[in-house]
Amino acid sequence: MSKVAEFIKVLYDATAKSNTFGRLLKNVQLISAENGKCKAEFEVAEEHLNYAGTLHGGCTSTLVDCISTYALMSYKDKGLPGVSVDLHVTFLKAAFPGDVILIDAKTIKAGRTMAFLEVELTKKKDGAIVARGIHTKFIGGK
Repeated sequence: MSKVAEFIKVLYDATAKSNTFGRLLKNVQLISAENGKCKAEFEVAEEHLNYAGTLHGGCTSTLVDCISTYALMSYKDKGLPGVSVDLHVTFLKAAFPGDVILIDAKTIKAGRTMAFLEVELTKKKDGAIVARGIHTKFIGGK
């Protein structure tokens, strides 16, 4: 495991255990974070639901944001989280309590000041796409 991957794991653990909004990640299992990609999974629980009993769009958007950020941080081992400029999520299928969701994020391009990421959330049992996300981040520059 690279130093950046170790740092991402430490950051993830601290965020998931915090009293901040990031505690939403407490049930998410980080599978890998390397080479500009990040994979994670979680089981939809009652705390992730909207009033209709399905995975809340805000929860989905937060997962897109966080997991794509870890993908970016692992890109060329730079460890740069960046700042969100644009986040777009398309919701394709409902997820219900007990569904295990796979989250696959990848860095499409990271230049001097901007990074472009894609995320797909799928149901583990049948591969059905729950949501797709596109995330643009400002990563600084000189």
